[in-house]
Amino acid sequence: MKKFLSLLVLACPVMVWGQPNYPQHYFRNPLDIPIYLAGNFGECRPGHFHSGVDIKTQGKEGQPVHAAADGYISRIKMDKSGFGHGLYITHPNGYTTLYGHLSDFAPAIQKYMHAQQYAQQRWDVDLQLSPTQFPVKKGQLIALSGNTGGSTAPHLHFEIRDGKTEHPLNPEQFGLPIIDKKAPVPIRAVVYNLSNGFYNSYQHAIVLHKINNIYTEERENVTFLPAAATDTMFGIGLEVNDYMEGSDNTLAHYKADLFVNDSFFYSVVLDNIGYDETKYINAYADYPTKKKDGFWVQSFFQLPGNHLNSIYKDPLHNKGYLHIPKQLSDTQPGIPYNIKIVLTDDFGNTATVAFSVSQPPHPFLRRIDPNNLHPSKILLPNAPNTFESPNLKFELNDRALYDSVAYTYNEQQDDNKLSAIYKICSADIPMHTAMQLSIKPNKPISFNLRDKIVMMYTDGKDEDGQAAGNIDMGWYKAAVRSFGTYWLAADTLPPTIKPLQKEGANLNKAKQILFAAKDNMTSVRKFKGMLDGKWICIEQHGDLLFYTFDEHCSAGKHKLVLSAADENNNEAKITYTFTR
Repeated sequence: MKKFLSLLVLACPVMVWGQPNYPQHYFRNPLDIPIYLAGNFGECRPGHFHSGVDIKTQGKEGQPVHAAADGYISRIKMDKSGFGHGLYITHPNGYTTLYGHLSDFAPAIQKYMHAQQYAQQRWDVDLQLSPTQFPVKKGQLIALSGNTGGSTAPHLHFEIRDGKTEHPLNPEQFGLPIIDKKAPVPIRAVVYNLSNGFYNSYQHAIVLHKINNIYTEERENVTFLPAAATDTMFGIGLEVNDYMEGSDNTLAHYKADLFVNDSFFYSVVLDNIGYDETKYINAYADYPTKKKDGFWVQSFFQLPGNHLNSIYKDPLHNKGYLHIPKQLSDTQPGIPYNIKIVLTDDFGNTATVAFSVSQPPHPFLRRIDPNNLHPSKILLPNAPNTFESPNLKFELNDRALYDSVAYTYNEQQDDNKLSAIYKICSADIPMHTAMQLSIKPNKPISFNLRDKIVMMYTDGKDEDGQAAGNIDMGWYKAAVRSFGTYWLAADTLPPTIKPLQKEGANLNKAKQILFAAKDNMTSVRKFKGMLDGKWICIEQHGDLLFYTFDEHCSAGKHKLVLSAADENNNEAKITYTFTR
């Protein structure tokens, strides 16, 4: 069992971790306009840490994008989500830069990419290039900014990566010309009683007010943990935003140093987070609070199943857990532990949070009130977990959970569905790797429906599904990534395809032709456009399918046949005529 040092005997000298030794001013601003940020490195985003900086483009597309330093274009990637139209440059100093959400590439690059799309007959290409194909100089035009992929407004996503590990690094640590004189703004602190695990914890929120340049509780600066007959473990979380001049967007701080009784205890530094690690955001941040209340609380302790080690500085090797020995008396106040958190942004602006934690009796808000708890059934981190009932079973691998989970399970019969409805734990508990979930139907499945079964899911708010495979003895199986409510349904309807222009329209002045394509249960998995019997490059962006007119569409009348299929291979096809 891991031993935790009592704070009563904590005597660690103040330790300060400096900024990384990255080359300064080697990379230029990739745009011709001043850098104002819509997002920065390490921000909490759904399912990931933000991996670069989002540079505002004055609310429009088409801003010239330049190579940040000498090098060569090593990769071109076209994606319906993520970075959309993305360009990568490898530099001789061992770094790689990424430019995302672009609208177009420079003419020679665009021509090459477009030729590869038609050669492969797919729009979502991922092209690896040699150093001699497209060498570039610092400041050379490489693209135009846009709003493609997972972008919701025009901007440029810019990353600097370690060329060996491919880990994104914090671009603001490279001396980019950014002006920021605003300190982080803490909003609330949260104290978690972690003795029974994070997902069955008690918590107490402290609304912070700035008093004499310190963020603290307005009236009472002592937070009480409940009296306990055993040792108590607790941890600290913080809701905090950072800002910069010229932008109203919230940003992330760079570093948080935690002190206890004036001694350094723990630190979090937001830098060097790999794409294979980025989903640990769901362990670093308070996922249940984000799901329920909509705001991010960042935690200064490392859950047992959180294997993102690079951001934590842990001199006492206690994972940020704080230890209060058991209390001998319910009436005798415990010694308060003075908590101080110093927040620093990328430009050295700081804010300080201070409050105290003690231990006479005090009610905490319980995070979860389990219903239908299976006796003695606890799902554990860093170990495989399985469950099986007559009509439901699942498997979780040893990386699926971040902390222990009290397993709750509810089965509800529904004659209108192909199976019972199963509620598995809570949708407010995150899962790092997929769960292999199998459900047995509650009625016979006809032969023509066996490849049309969908595993439906709801978190209590939204509802969607994915194709489920038929396995032995009538079970249907899918890899699912969330706890919540599941059931089986049949999907026999193809996607709907709707032209967003009138039939027979004259599109001589248009740049694109657009269609809305959506499936009622799963997703549009594949699609194809044939113009006058020949393949054309149709692109997907969300529920939109569109064709940008190119040399393959001459002047005159045309017939476009567009087909789209869902995950269960239900296919729709429409014919659309137009004139150019």
